Amino acid sequence: MADKSDITLYTTQTPNGIKISITLEELGLPYKVHKIEFSKNTQKEQWFLEINPNGRIPALTDTFTDGKSINLFESGSIMQYLVKRYDTEHKISYPEGSREWFEMNNWLFFQNAGVGPMQGQANHFARYAPEHIEYGVNRYQNETRRLYGVLDTHLSEKKIPYLTGEKCTIADIAHWGWIAAAGWCGVDIDQFPALKAWEERMAARPAVEKGRHVPDPHTIKDLLKDKAAMEKHAAESRAWVQKGMQEDAKKLQK
Repeated sequence: MADKSDITLYTTQTPNGIKISITLEELGLPYKVHKIEFSKNTQKEQWFLEINPNGRIPALTDTFTDGKSINLFESGSIMQYLVKRYDTEHKISYPEGSREWFEMNNWLFFQNAGVGPMQGQANHFARYAPEHIEYGVNRYQNETRRLYGVLDTHLSEKKIPYLTGEKCTIADIAHWGWIAAAGWCGVDIDQFPALKAWEERMAARPAVEKGRHVPDPHTIKDLLKDKAAMEKHAAESRAWVQKGMQEDAKKLQK
């Protein structure tokens, strides 16, 4: 029998944020949601820094087995915590220490250390930088494409529906929000047919459909169909991204 949860998720509508809400929905765990508003710098308020000193989302609090509160941050760490503690039936994981457990973690870290950072930088140079820097755009878009190619080849050559075989795991969940938003950084998902089929397979899962809309509607796919709306959203996001960077720079200079 899994422990009873007392989870609060601190999040906003980003690929990293929805990793956790989708994981929670797949596990059927009750949880409370506290929306973090980047435009208001909520993530830099002291109460939140006490939960995540890095001032980023997602973060999660829970009552630990000793009866005291525990703070979790970094999406991969949170996902591992949730399955180790609550996925006793291995719905989206494997028994710890098994061959499949280690294979799952290969792909989980592939996303955390590869796809996320590279695509995040592609997003920045393509959408949020104050000026167009061709080298930066090309460098990170091409690296994102290379990593997509690794995933596409793996899925097609192995002929498997999910990254570790027949079962959707936290490795798949970690990737989904990023792959679903490929067009935002300028990568055409149609170039990767096996990966595109995987993304659509994931999107059809009820827990993904429910979890992706936390704490706000997940609208990236609709946004990518409307060039004017994309440019407007990028301009609004660019403004607060640049403002936040300037504020951080001032603090570091003190």
